[in-house]
Amino acid sequence: MRKLTYFIAATVDGFIGAPDGDADFIYSYLDGEFVDHLKAEYPETISTPGRAQLGIADVPPKHFDTVLMGRGTYEPGLKQGVTSPYGHMREQYVVSRSLTEAPDPAVRLIEGDLVAKVRELKAQDGLGIWLCGGADLAGQLIDEIDAFVVKTYPVFVGTGMPMSRAGFGARPLELTGVEVLGGGQVITSYAVKR
Repeated sequence: MRKLTYFIAATVDGFIGAPDGDADFIYSYLDGEFVDHLKAEYPETISTPGRAQLGIADVPPKHFDTVLMGRGTYEPGLKQGVTSPYGHMREQYVVSRSLTEAPDPAVRLIEGDLVAKVRELKAQDGLGIWLCGGADLAGQLIDEIDAFVVKTYPVFVGTGMPMSRAGFGARPLELTGVEVLGGGQVITSYAVKR
């Protein structure tokens, strides 16, 4: 069975974006060492245009072959004309109540029972499923998430969009890895204890 992994960038105080969801401030923490680490360890999480610019367009995925994102996560790229942000993956899904038609044939919309669809995807063969964001989607899928990989950037923002809107509940995790990079970024991996 495939795993659903919430692979997300966050501030030290656990926010994934400004109160309006804008996460552009995070880009200043993407230094060369960090980008090299992503290229080597998580190449599939770099957008298709970014992969071309970095010379890794043909590098196969290591962890995920399916990406799942909310409309809010999908929309910034869409506004820049990127209709298929992860075209190098086997499948791209956008969860939306407002989109009625996918802007690209390579992107599939999920409008109905989200949990049922994720369980269907998990039952398929292949690599893992990357939960790309955002907070509402993570909240809806909190009981389906099998692992967390949190890329923590050395910045404290005080308020903003939280990692999840799941509501309070103690959900035990097992630490499976910690990587500290020279720019102060920390990549922490956890498995969900079931």
